[in-house]
Amino acid sequence: MLSSDTTEHADIYLTYCTCPDSAIAEGVAQALVNEGLAACVHCLPSGLSIYRWQGQIEQTRECTLLIKAPAVNYPALEARIRALHPYELPEIIAVPLSAGLPEYLDWIRESTKA
Repeated sequence: MLSSDTTEHADIYLTYCTCPDSAIAEGVAQALVNEGLAACVHCLPSGLSIYRWQGQIEQTRECTLLIKAPAVNYPALEARIRALHPYELPEIIAVPLSAGLPEYLDWIRESTKA
């Protein structure tokens, strides 16, 4: 059952990022967790991406990162991904959470405190 206050956990973001291969994905994930910017990064295996880029339809295999972190960390998290990422325009999309297991969300907050 969802809480009546659906913005209760909006201070936590789930950030989505694709990477060209598992080595880069793992490097980004390790950096984000080691530097305290994210509590957890889930690395999904390679999947097919089909997209329009510079007027052409492209298709490539990419790994996906699901990054769990406090919203307050987002600016630094985005900057770090951009610094580590080889793409000219990396896919970085953050979504505020509207619900989640309270103990897990508390763990995200605690795991990323300096």
